Amino acid sequence: MLLGAAHAQTGTKHEMVTMNMEATQKTAPMGPVEMVNGEVRKVDKDTKKITLKHGDIKNLGMPGMTMVFQVKDPAMLDKVQAGDKVRFKAERLGGALLITEIELRK
Repeated sequence: MLLGAAHAQTGTKHEMVTMNMEATQKTAPMGPVEMVNGEVRKVDKDTKKITLKHGDIKNLGMPGMTMVFQVKDPAMLDKVQAGDKVRFKAERLGGALLITEIELRK
């Protein structure tokens, strides 16, 4: 009986560590958030999303690719249109990948 209780405690501790690691991965960046170069492929104001072809996003450990992001502030989408060259910051917040800042490249 004692062995069963000890096993249950170990399982509970393991689950707590796993849950804490998952929570950290969903909210904390892997490194400093830096501006990334990209090109706007599509702006969808109805869904508050933007499609970007981008370089490596180091703080997320993500290689360059084309993908859809949500935006933290829908007003950001008024500043850009398909074909624009941009610089942006992306972060994982609450389990979602969000563009937290975007500006036209000079």
